[in-house]
Amino acid sequence: MTERKPTGMSFETWVEQQIHRGMERGDFATLPGVGRPLPREALSQDAYDWAVAKARREGVETAEMLPPGLRLRRERDDLPARVARLASEAEVRALAEDYNTRVQAFWRRPAESRWAPVPGLADVEALVAGWLRDRPPPPAPAAAPPPATRRWWRRRGY
Repeated sequence: MTERKPTGMSFETWVEQQIHRGMERGDFATLPGVGRPLPREALSQDAYDWAVAKARREGVETAEMLPPGLRLRRERDDLPARVARLASEAEVRALAEDYNTRVQAFWRRPAESRWAPVPGLADVEALVAGWLRDRPPPPAPAAAPPPATRRWWRRRGY
């Protein structure tokens, strides 16, 4: 399909003409699924469903497809769940401050943030308080085993 569309011809007519020529040459005869109807799920999907299904098949996280403002807002909503998996208070503070730094950098880029929803900053102290509240209590110290006593038959050498 290296030829250009002639001037004065509509785009649809030109495309149909190219398809018809390809069919005459047999370009479509070797394609997989030729002569069979489309699968039902292909007929029921719209463009959004198709894009999400394709991304999942390719192993792309759908959150990565969001615009930066929505991605940051979604990350803010996921912060409590991520914080619950951390082991120390310093890690919780570092995660929240890293998020806040990226949000502030997003605010400084007017080209991206003009039309996108601007996410709010994470409340570091509230995240730390929730992390401390939800932590399981420290395990109780293991009780020392009772001192070993020798049985009377062991003392006599039996």
